[in-house]
Amino acid sequence: MTAYPDASFLFSLYISQENTAAACAHATTMKEPIHVGSALSFEFANALRYAAFRKALPASTAMTALAAFESDIDNGVIVIPSVAWEEVHREAERLSNIHTVRAGHTSFDILHVATALTLKAREFLSFDAKQRTLAIAEGLKTKP
Repeated sequence: MTAYPDASFLFSLYISQENTAAACAHATTMKEPIHVGSALSFEFANALRYAAFRKALPASTAMTALAAFESDIDNGVIVIPSVAWEEVHREAERLSNIHTVRAGHTSFDILHVATALTLKAREFLSFDAKQRTLAIAEGLKTKP
């Protein structure tokens, strides 16, 4: 596996925002499906629903984005790989021990980078500066 995204990258793919053009341009250059762990899939879907609840997005926009994401899963554009969660949790604990007190990473930030590392990704797709810093510190290249 070459690349693993975070929620900021997925939001940019499915909701029109400042980084959408960059996310879409990068996605079109990828030679394999986008691999999304089940925790990220849950986070993204719940964040869309929560954005609708908070009225940050119209409910119709959030549900259209969620339907497009689910369609991309069905069509193989997005792949949900099998992940050894015990290994991810050990890696997440290692990352937390090293980085959280010093740099203030959230649980999901840690889990996404740990998942990417466990899946042997070489690139981390993110627009989130803190997650990019964590990924780089762990030897991942960040894009776009």
